[in-house]
Amino acid sequence: MDFRSGKNRYPTTFEQSEEMARSKNKQPRQSELRIVGGKWRSRKLSFTPAEGLRPTSDRIRETLFNWLAPTIIGARCADLFAGSGALGLEAMSRGAAHCDFVDTSKSVQQQILRHLETLGAKSQGHCFTGSAQNYLNAEKAPVDIVFIDPPFALGIAASVCRSLSSSGLLAREAWVYVETPKAEELSELPTNWSLYRHKVAGDVAYRLYRVAP
Repeated sequence: MDFRSGKNRYPTTFEQSEEMARSKNKQPRQSELRIVGGKWRSRKLSFTPAEGLRPTSDRIRETLFNWLAPTIIGARCADLFAGSGALGLEAMSRGAAHCDFVDTSKSVQQQILRHLETLGAKSQGHCFTGSAQNYLNAEKAPVDIVFIDPPFALGIAASVCRSLSSSGLLAREAWVYVETPKAEELSELPTNWSLYRHKVAGDVAYRLYRVAP
């Protein structure tokens, strides 16, 4: 449904989709993000929530990074819908060498920059202000782990996965994490992606894929 006109139309780009999902009912109150494990374990970071910004829960992050434990050290990561920065910051806390934080919102990116400054990690993180698609078109350095957790109302996870696969960004034997509503189907995924782990927590489904060379 087109949020602006009520007609049965869909946004044409990831950037338009994100902006519409976050444009309504902005809330000035502060929320808190807690890093679950690693060198910054239990550090708390405050952020101003926006519409569609939904940090991955502590419980899910703990499970995900247990799955990634054998490969996270020294990894280069990309968080394609960074929001609060929860996934990328957790990855860096647990030993990732670098993370690109991708988000269309300048205010969101300013908050992530403040988090990186607070943690003394500005040299390890890079904020890309723009859509996931723009990032995939621009970035050339290979990435070992990619996090895909778009605003749930958009239903674009599968199309982002296909764009990622065709971008040439993934390193050899990369990992891709995808978080969606439980009811959202991931169809027509790349044939060289194999499902490594899959769990459901409440209304959230989360999956980790291994990318074959």
